[in-house]
Amino acid sequence: MEMEGEEVLKAQAHIWNHIFSFINSMALKCALLSAIEIHPNKSEHIHRLMRILAHSGFFLIHKKTTQQEENDDADQEVAYSLTNPSLLLLQHNPLTTSPFLLSVLNQSLLHPWHSLSTWFRSSGRDRTPFETTYGKKFWEYMESETRDREAFGEGMGSDARLVISVLLGKYKSMFEGVESFVDVGGGTGTLAKAMAEAFPQMKCVVFDLPQVVAGLEGNHNLTFRQGDMFQAIPSAEVLLLKWILHNWSDDECVQILKKCKEAIRSNNKLKEKVIIIDMVLPSSSSNNKADYISTQTQLLWDMLMMASVGGKERDEKEWAQLFHKAGFGSYKIFPILGLRSLIKLYP
Repeated sequence: MEMEGEEVLKAQAHIWNHIFSFINSMALKCALLSAIEIHPNKSEHIHRLMRILAHSGFFLIHKKTTQQEENDDADQEVAYSLTNPSLLLLQHNPLTTSPFLLSVLNQSLLHPWHSLSTWFRSSGRDRTPFETTYGKKFWEYMESETRDREAFGEGMGSDARLVISVLLGKYKSMFEGVESFVDVGGGTGTLAKAMAEAFPQMKCVVFDLPQVVAGLEGNHNLTFRQGDMFQAIPSAEVLLLKWILHNWSDDECVQILKKCKEAIRSNNKLKEKVIIIDMVLPSSSSNNKADYISTQTQLLWDMLMMASVGGKERDEKEWAQLFHKAGFGSYKIFPILGLRSLIKLYP
């Protein structure tokens, strides 16, 4: 196959775009960290940073021209305004995603990507490039590195606040009448606290590893339980697995789901369910170009799971296979959370 003229140049531009796409992430992180103070010696370069961020959709550029400047044909003064994505990164926004951005773009999480090709070539038992880089699994590393663990926890907490705001804002009726609820792998309880406040009669439990929930205090309808979801899960009418299963292999997911099935209890078969919040990839046969950006982001997430924790994102067929192996009878997928879906899983 030969290319000529314009085709060669387009192909080169496509390659360059991918080579330098990391600069978008680094520019965004820079803007977030540099917002408070910029040295005067660097002020002349700010417009270059803002220009790429505006091109990426984080700012709108406004040119302010005085009458004198119009007459003199002088350079126009430029101002910038926020867009929805940049509003969502403001520190004072209760739904801010800036902790998530900083946790994912942490140097310790970026470094393993340099080991990706080494990992592919190796016949070793390392499960992930992360393990190839650090000699320990992701969760072991986080347990030993306090600062990285705290940043990761803050990132997950910020995402939980965003998700629960959507659920309780538009889909609150989904949880009406539920008497008991367990957030499996619920971290420090950001999501469960909101549930407990929204439903005072609901008994809410945050279930996670001892080192995660030790010392955390609940209230009259919120408790923290220590344990291992691979061993046993507290019983409840509704179990929530938010962004849990994509961290694990298929076999490990089946183990977790079997423990969930054992834990579901209710006097009303219409109530009892497992709720999964995770991505559902389009099928490999899908060719919907309108969803190109969304699919690309989901595939990037799949690569992140492969490189960091050894998990994966799944399409509906793959999810269905897991549910069948774990012994569940039926499921329904609700694509109501942007790139993620809410899946109701019934015994």
